[in-house]
Amino acid sequence: MLIDNILILLGTALVVVGLIQRARLSPIVGYLLVGVIVGPHALGWVQDLEAVRRLGELGVIFLMFTIGLEFSLPRLLADKTTVLGLGGMQLGLTTLVIGGAAGFFGLQPAAAFAVGVALAMSSTAIVCRQLVEQTEIHTRLGHTAVGILLFQDLATIVLLLILPVLAEGTPWLRFSDMVAVLTQGAGVFFILLFLGRWGVRPFFRHIASLHSPELFMLAILLVSLGAAWFGQKAGLSLILGGFMAGMVLGETEFRHQVEADIRPFQDVLLGLFFITMGMLVDLKVLVQVWPAAVLLATGLIVVKGGVIAGLAKASHLPASTALRVGIVLAQGGEFSLVILFLALDMGLLGGAVGQVILSAVLLSMTVAPVLIRFNTTLAEYFFAGSLQRIRTGIAQQVAETAKGLESHIILCGYGRVGQNIGRFLAEENFPYIAVDLDPYRVRAATEAGEPVSYGDVTREHILHAAGLERAQAVVITFNDTRSALKALGHIHASRPDISILVRTIDDTHLEELLNAGATEVIPDALEASLTLAAHILLLLGVPIRRVLRRSTEVRADRYSLLRTFFHGRRSPRRRERLQVFRVPKGGYAVGRTLQELALGRHGVTVTAVRRQGIRRANPTPEMRIEAEDALILHGSPEALQRADRRLLTGKP
Repeated sequence: MLIDNILILLGTALVVVGLIQRARLSPIVGYLLVGVIVGPHALGWVQDLEAVRRLGELGVIFLMFTIGLEFSLPRLLADKTTVLGLGGMQLGLTTLVIGGAAGFFGLQPAAAFAVGVALAMSSTAIVCRQLVEQTEIHTRLGHTAVGILLFQDLATIVLLLILPVLAEGTPWLRFSDMVAVLTQGAGVFFILLFLGRWGVRPFFRHIASLHSPELFMLAILLVSLGAAWFGQKAGLSLILGGFMAGMVLGETEFRHQVEADIRPFQDVLLGLFFITMGMLVDLKVLVQVWPAAVLLATGLIVVKGGVIAGLAKASHLPASTALRVGIVLAQGGEFSLVILFLALDMGLLGGAVGQVILSAVLLSMTVAPVLIRFNTTLAEYFFAGSLQRIRTGIAQQVAETAKGLESHIILCGYGRVGQNIGRFLAEENFPYIAVDLDPYRVRAATEAGEPVSYGDVTREHILHAAGLERAQAVVITFNDTRSALKALGHIHASRPDISILVRTIDDTHLEELLNAGATEVIPDALEASLTLAAHILLLLGVPIRRVLRRSTEVRADRYSLLRTFFHGRRSPRRRERLQVFRVPKGGYAVGRTLQELALGRHGVTVTAVRRQGIRRANPTPEMRIEAEDALILHGSPEALQRADRRLLTGKP
């Protein structure tokens, strides 16, 4: 039964994907491994492969729907040199090289083309996730890689249209069939675009006005799956219909809400798709051909990485950066699997050849996170001199911007927060320099005459180039805690006397940042709470002096008043929380003072005591506990459990 298969898949995925993520690998690798394990060629736990495959197809529909949401024609035109130029050349040349090699080894033209375009694709999910974790997504490397990936995503749409034509045995020179299919696809798109502008947008506005999350979700599912159905009925495919629906909704004001709501469906169902791809791996055949699979995976990484690096170098990127782009994009991707799945389904590939190619893609995706993580190390091995020259040049530019500055402020990050701080400093005639990793932002700010330079403040030489020895304060404005800690380490080691302000989203890492050398940590969530509280008190007639005094006291006490709160179902990442403990009659705590109970030794703070309806905040150690008192405790779950035991039995 289907429910049996789903339970087996969910249980196995929970264990395997959990282990894979603990190893800091992509969950895609885990889903593929689940498919290999439970598939018909291994343990054979799942028998109804067709039903699982249909669920997996829904995942691909939602993936294409999400890509359609993110598609932006203005962005495409703005990055046309990278997206259309470098991306187009990469796809064309890689397809030509790999497809030509496949034809040389005996594959038919249609099959060779399918293999070429499949292996030319890279993994958007793996690359973007890894670059974000490494804070490289906004670097020159990140922008180039994402631009190429964007073209690959768009090209997949055209490829999914023409592959069925090739599979029917259409000769290469019968160009008219492909033109007809592309024209048909364009017609369907314009119909959906018309329906979207005059039907979908008003429809979603009406649904949104009802303020019902359930109805909004149902509307998303109806539109996405309805467009997929329409695409199939129009002679195209479910996948293309999903993409076009995403493009239509991406032009509306509901884009971000739709993306947030659809993400859980996409992630789970796409996981099922990768599981079905893993099920296609025949271990008996793979045992016989695994040397060929390993050789092909190695060749794919080397050849594809080399082609991309060469094209990137030809587009005037430094040699080391070009090599890093090649390393980052050298693997196969999720669209490689989609195209291979289609090719296998249409009979273009099969037998041992299909197993070798499929296994090679899976192997390349497995090692991709490691290659991306160490892309700089690998580039340094081959181009140490080039990288050093680049770093020296960047440091010189930063030093040139900071030239002549004394007792200035260094702004680490120049996003919205950094720019607002810079404006206040400029109005008060305080000199400053900002350092940011987004080249587009730096270019725009520099053209506007602002003292901004490109650089990575987690590198010590960039901080010194910004005049750290002469500065009077540093403000870290970005919200990446890991990068902030690295920058803090360098700053505190060189200038332990300098004032350092750090901005964070919340207080999860407040103590860690303070211990690393931050003078003050300003959490966005707590400052927003403080500002809102101040405004409401002023509206209620509380004197402004008292409001200012209370705000100052909270800040001086490291936001301790605001850092304790009751957690709901969606708890934040931090573990400390508030918990109410009502002292029963006969409990150990009755008649004893808070000092005698010594809950602080167990990592718990008594923030307040409620007795007979009266709340006493910050009780003194001499306060004696009575039966039926409600103690508001703050601490980690383990500490709170120990405190419960102490209050009830007296045992530590």
